[in-house]
Amino acid sequence: MTAPESRLPGPDRSPGFLLWRVTLAWQRAMRAALAPHDLTHVQFVLLTTTWWLTRSGEAPTQRQLAEQAGTDTMMTSQVVRKLAERGLLERADDPADARARRLQITAPGLELVAKALKDVEAADASFFDGVGSEFTDSLAKLSP
Repeated sequence: MTAPESRLPGPDRSPGFLLWRVTLAWQRAMRAALAPHDLTHVQFVLLTTTWWLTRSGEAPTQRQLAEQAGTDTMMTSQVVRKLAERGLLERADDPADARARRLQITAPGLELVAKALKDVEAADASFFDGVGSEFTDSLAKLSP
C-alpha cells in the first residue's frame, strides 16, 4: 500500500482546507444573524439580490437572479416560490417569454431586507474585522 504524500506540512497550510474552515465559521455567523428574521442564508441572498437587481428599474427573471446569485436555477425557483408564499416577492409572467417569471420585491420584502441587511453587514464586519480590503480583493479575483 502506498502512503499518501502532500506538498504541505499539514491542513493548516492548505488554502482549500482553510477556506473550508473559514466558510463554516462564516456560515454559522450568517445563520445567527438571520435567525431573528426567519430567513435562511439562501433566502436572504435571493431576496437581497432581487432588491439589488430591481434598483436598476427592471424586474429580473428567475434565471437572471440565479445567474447573479450564483445559484442553481431549479433551487432558485423553489426558494423564490417560498419567498412568494411568505409575501416577500411577487412572481409574474414575462410578457416576452411565456416560460420566464419576472420577480418584484414587495413592501414587506423591502422591510425585511432593510432589517436583515443591517444585521448581515454587521456580522460580516465583525467576522472579517482586521482582515483588510486586500482579502475582499482576493476573494473578488477568485469569484467566478
